[in-house]
Amino acid sequence: MKVSLRKCFGVSVGCLSLWSILAFAQSSDLAQNLANCKAGRETCDRSKLSQSEATEVAVAVHRQNVVNCRNGYDSCDRSKLTEPETIALAVADHERNVSDCNQGMLSCDRSKLTPLEARDMAAAQQQRNLTACKDGWGACDRSKLTPGEIEEVNIARRQLNASDCVDGSGRCDQGQLTPVQTKETNAASLQRNAQNCVNGWDECDRSKLTPQQAKQTAYSEHQRNLSACRNGEDTCDYSDLTASEAKTLADVEHKRNYSACLKGYGYCDPSRLTTDEAQTIHPRN
Repeated sequence: MKVSLRKCFGVSVGCLSLWSILAFAQSSDLAQNLANCKAGRETCDRSKLSQSEATEVAVAVHRQNVVNCRNGYDSCDRSKLTEPETIALAVADHERNVSDCNQGMLSCDRSKLTPLEARDMAAAQQQRNLTACKDGWGACDRSKLTPGEIEEVNIARRQLNASDCVDGSGRCDQGQLTPVQTKETNAASLQRNAQNCVNGWDECDRSKLTPQQAKQTAYSEHQRNLSACRNGEDTCDYSDLTASEAKTLADVEHKRNYSACLKGYGYCDPSRLTTDEAQTIHPRN
């Protein structure tokens, strides 16, 4: 009798566990189906939705259609919009078209502009063209400039050319410079050359250096060489070091060599150790 009760209880517990697993799986499937329906996926099975879920899905699908229409997507179905939504969409479409026209975008539809908007668009186009001509862009159309704007552009281009010459730009046309601008350009060129020489760059013409600039260049070169020697770089020219610098570097190297021999780490040359240093090393070997 006890055995039968145990068996019955065991079967009941097993059935209950299996039912729980099945219920959880079904709940998970329903939740996934609800998500699919809200997202408008083809895997949606509306027959599995409860009445409240069907309402929830309808709201989500409608909201997504509104978003699609606002963004101009092909999936937009205007027939499903409410009257207020249709009006709001029309306002948004008009404002977007006005913005596109003012920015000179290909998506602009001029036929949908009001007379005032068309006038503003023309003014924006004229301003863009004027800016392009002043800055030397390829989009410049000088035929559309007024006489006053042409003078503005000529002044701006001369100033831009002078700036390019001072900066050493390849677009510099020295033939357009005034005497004052030529003097400024030459001074800037000499200063750039001096800086190149000080920095050790290739674009250095030593023949153009003043005595003071030549002295500064020589000092910078010496300092770079000293740094290279301190760091053990292959660009080091030991012959360029002063006696004091050479001694200082030799002392530093001697200490490094002794430390390497003493600790057993790094390159060690025992032949360069003093007698006293060698005695501190050998007993430990």
